[in-house]
Amino acid sequence: MLANFIVILHRPQDVRNIGAVVRAMKNMGFGRLRLVAPVPFDPADLGGIAHRSEDLVAAIETFATLDEAIADVRYVLGTSERAHPGRAMRSDLRPLAAELVARAAAGPVALLFGPEDNGLDNAALDRCHAVLSLPADPAYPSLNLAQAAMLLLYELRMAAAGPSPAPPQRVPASGAEIASLVAAAEAALDAIGFVKSGDGTAIMRRLRALLARAEPDSAEAALLTAIAREVVYALRRARGG
Repeated sequence: MLANFIVILHRPQDVRNIGAVVRAMKNMGFGRLRLVAPVPFDPADLGGIAHRSEDLVAAIETFATLDEAIADVRYVLGTSERAHPGRAMRSDLRPLAAELVARAAAGPVALLFGPEDNGLDNAALDRCHAVLSLPADPAYPSLNLAQAAMLLLYELRMAAAGPSPAPPQRVPASGAEIASLVAAAEAALDAIGFVKSGDGTAIMRRLRALLARAEPDSAEAALLTAIAREVVYALRRARGG
């Protein structure tokens, strides 16, 4: 099941932290690392930090955008030291680890970490089904990137070593399928003039949050996408376009 976990570092800023995460992954038996718009680095620089991890370093995947990095992912867990009202926040790390292992039995699960300075921004958090706040001392909750990764990976390894959990009955749509649905919905809302003020960012954020809670499967996402596209086509036909 560990093979279905993907660690994603979103815009990492320090090559030393990338290397330390590689080492934590190697220690805990995880092998899939994706980097989104990382600071430029030489993969050889990671060897001095993550000894004997050449296989993992060679397998690192780099993406220009987060949407590309989660295109094949079925569930995204974000991480943050801060509470984010309106989002599905979790701090019960041990029970959550067992849930994630069960989800990984049905498809890829992403563990998403943000930049070292400010963490995940709202656009990245919008892609998360839930956000983990590690149960640290409230007086000093900020963890180093690699420390946070190690804590989460350790709990996942322990959960995977326990009794095999039952996989979820429903498998959420992939990141790419949700992205297509959101794009189609946004086009439909634009076609009917739904947004009366602003650029619609807040509306789309609420829609993404709703989809994260609902976790539509592939067939459901395809149905909603088709409905949204048909709204646009119907309006074009009615207007003679």
